[in-house]
Amino acid sequence: MEFTYRHTKYASYIGYITQAIINNLPPLLFIIFNKELEISIEQLGILISFNFGIQILTDLIAAKYVDRIGYRKAIVAAHVFSFIGLIGLGVFPVLFHNSYAALLVAMGINAIGGGLIEVLISPIVEALPGDEKASAMSLLHSFYCWGHVSVVILSTVFFNVAGMDHWNILPLIWAIIPLLNVFLFIKVPLCILVEEHERVPLRKIVKVRVFWVLFMLMICAGASEQAMSQWASLFAETGLGVSKNMGDLLGPCAFAVLMGISRTIYGIYGAKMNLMKTIAGSSVLCVISYFIAVLATNPLLALAGCAMCGFSVGIMWPGVFSLSAKHYPQGGTSMFAILALAGDVGCSSGPGFVGIFSNITGSLKSGLGYATIFPLLLIISIYILHMLIKNQSTVVQNIPYEISSDTGE
Repeated sequence: MEFTYRHTKYASYIGYITQAIINNLPPLLFIIFNKELEISIEQLGILISFNFGIQILTDLIAAKYVDRIGYRKAIVAAHVFSFIGLIGLGVFPVLFHNSYAALLVAMGINAIGGGLIEVLISPIVEALPGDEKASAMSLLHSFYCWGHVSVVILSTVFFNVAGMDHWNILPLIWAIIPLLNVFLFIKVPLCILVEEHERVPLRKIVKVRVFWVLFMLMICAGASEQAMSQWASLFAETGLGVSKNMGDLLGPCAFAVLMGISRTIYGIYGAKMNLMKTIAGSSVLCVISYFIAVLATNPLLALAGCAMCGFSVGIMWPGVFSLSAKHYPQGGTSMFAILALAGDVGCSSGPGFVGIFSNITGSLKSGLGYATIFPLLLIISIYILHMLIKNQSTVVQNIPYEISSDTGE
């Protein structure tokens, strides 16, 4: 069989589905870990922080070494780590006496795979031939959402059919996906985003103010998304008084569905849309969504605000990646790695921010209300970015290319 760039896209889509499995399967098992393995809520919280911490560390290391190692070796290794981590999630707690330590090892291996996937998949797709880069990036990231939805729905079906007692089989089933993708990435053609002799060192890029505005945009994008997403299930259960399964479906699943729809729409029609204006409009919609979720007295309307938030944040993460690639075409994979790191910082700090203020105020709604600071900062940052690029005030001496002044207007 002759593999083409179309197959490279398919493998990349599966890559983001793999990352969705890694990030969203463990939380569905937390209640089982708590009851069967006697792991405390505090220890489960440490698992979440450990996962994000390893991914951030992986982002940092990848920024320095991925271009030297090469895309193919690195992305194959990412899926091997993901496969071993998922197998470990189901096997290690059963084999080893210290179940918590076993879970930490499995989550750590998973996090390395997920961190590498996050760093590599976007530049792999960005490097493929074609003009509609922003649309392709948005469509790519939509598969993370569809992966998230599939994990929630299919795992719920598994528990209803096989029962909670066979939970350790579920990660083994999901591990088939990264294993198959290993063989795809061994075969599919890959392009280099930037040739080594043309690549601008990261130390020069970080001297430009626009880069730090993009860095802030990534933090705010990750925080705006995860501040609502991570609390959506509990928000649905406490607000509507539904069961855990129904809370998962009405909370994070509805959020992910609308986020996926948003990215798919931009993936199809993005060539006709202004990316900066779309991100700005999405940020305004995000603020409105948070206010509806927090202020609505009707639980269903509040839940609609939560779901609408998923639609509003859909374009943020892939959109900032596309803006960065457009205005820093010679940044290479290291630039994507640092931006992924910024996104992970946002993903970890957003939910923590909500948790802290929820404890202070004694109300989850109040905690979510304070989280509107993230989309508000995003609106301010996108305006600053627009003005900096428009005035071309960010070109640094020694950078051998000009930043594009095209704002899409």
